[in-house]
Amino acid sequence: MERPKKMWGVNVVLFVLGSFLAVTGLINAWVLPHGYEAKGSVLIDIRHFLTECHEWVGLVFILAVILHLVLHSSYVRKNMTKFGWTRWIKG
Repeated sequence: MERPKKMWGVNVVLFVLGSFLAVTGLINAWVLPHGYEAKGSVLIDIRHFLTECHEWVGLVFILAVILHLVLHSSYVRKNMTKFGWTRWIKG
């Protein structure tokens, strides 16, 4: 696969994962009840499920960000050199 297609694919994956993280985080923070408010409701189970999904997708998101930075390493190096941060660049 060509490099631009890989970059585009990683960017799309990052957007989807980031959107999922935002939605699950907002639902858990503002919609679903906390603590004893639910009183044994099924909403507690939904909250715990969304929290687990949010955590695992967060880990996949971190891996995708690392892959994104690796694919854009030449751009990052060029800009680090441009702004005088050459001590961070090896080689």
